[in-house]
Amino acid sequence: MILRPSYIDAIKPFIGRSQIKIITGIRRSGKSTVLKLIKNELLELNIKSEQIIALNFDSLALDNISEASKLYEYIRNKINQEQKFYLLLDEIQEVQNWEKAINSFLVDFNVDIYLTGSNSHLLSSELATYLAGRYVEFPIYTLSYKEFRDFRQHYFTNSTQINNTFENYLRMGGFPIIHTVDYSEESTYKVVYDIYSSVILRDTIQRFKIREIELLDRVIKYVFDNVGNTFSGKNIADYFKSQNRKLDINTIYNYLHALEGSFILYRVPRYDLKGKEILKTQEKFYVSDVSIIYATLGNRDRMISGILENIVFLELKRRGYAVFVGKLGSSEIDFVAEKRGAKIYVQVAYKLENEETVNREFGNLLSINDQYPKYVVTLDERWQESIEGIQHLTVPEFLLSESY
Repeated sequence: MILRPSYIDAIKPFIGRSQIKIITGIRRSGKSTVLKLIKNELLELNIKSEQIIALNFDSLALDNISEASKLYEYIRNKINQEQKFYLLLDEIQEVQNWEKAINSFLVDFNVDIYLTGSNSHLLSSELATYLAGRYVEFPIYTLSYKEFRDFRQHYFTNSTQINNTFENYLRMGGFPIIHTVDYSEESTYKVVYDIYSSVILRDTIQRFKIREIELLDRVIKYVFDNVGNTFSGKNIADYFKSQNRKLDINTIYNYLHALEGSFILYRVPRYDLKGKEILKTQEKFYVSDVSIIYATLGNRDRMISGILENIVFLELKRRGYAVFVGKLGSSEIDFVAEKRGAKIYVQVAYKLENEETVNREFGNLLSINDQYPKYVVTLDERWQESIEGIQHLTVPEFLLSESY
């Protein structure tokens, strides 16, 4: 088991504190591994193993603990009131009315609670009702480029197997399981498609009671095919109309909401840099891992700019930034990223192939009148010039940089 220090370092200050620790993310992104790493941290702090109760509700062995009252009874019978206990509960959303049990644990016992969940709306809505102000959330993403390199180095021995180049990361994505075994590209997409299918079925269709599965699939493919492009629900409805299919705009937004909830998609709103306000139309959507696009749509080299945007977006989210698409007059800034009062601007392009592209990518950033860092990020390996303080980095350099 390889460490993912950025997550553990974020959680460590909250160990032993009263807040419930909520670990969220798409299935197979590594939430269970983070729980195991937390257990190791507890043991290193001289917490006795019998004080740690770890349960994974994806396991059939726990199928009889399917509702809050049964979970409460199970934990109550394990707890000694004279000691503090540490509850590590994996995929808690599989327990019906789980939030009632968690609330009772806080009231009745001396416990430190860690939960994981694979549906953001489920957690946010129910926690807001029962546990407001008493929890802190830690989003888990698939592997960063740095983590991908660490995984390949850790699990493989010869140089052919290691293959920790950016091109390999671009093609195979960051699901941890992919980089613990030497999968071919074809096998990778089979594994990823199986993960995706499980998420769609369990965390989207079943959780949100979606009946028109074929229409959902069409909406998903439209969004995947337009990664990096701004669009609205009306754009999707018009597309369906052109295909002689009718789909209500409210239904489209319900589908997008469900896909966000299961961490398939991330919605990125537009931000008007002059008006200082978030706009409600023409958003962008990015996918939780680019391998899902390849696994569902096949080769998408024509989408390379959008794929690169997707990778940069996920890196910004991993680093804790709130991310927006910037609007400046008629120009678009790919990413305006904010964190604790700091801000960066990022333009992403495939290559700076001609003067027009250079003028567009750098020109958009030059028109912003502030002193925050600005980056143009591309796959050009030789074009390293920076212009008037705007840094040019290759995508791998940006992903590995510690300067932002």
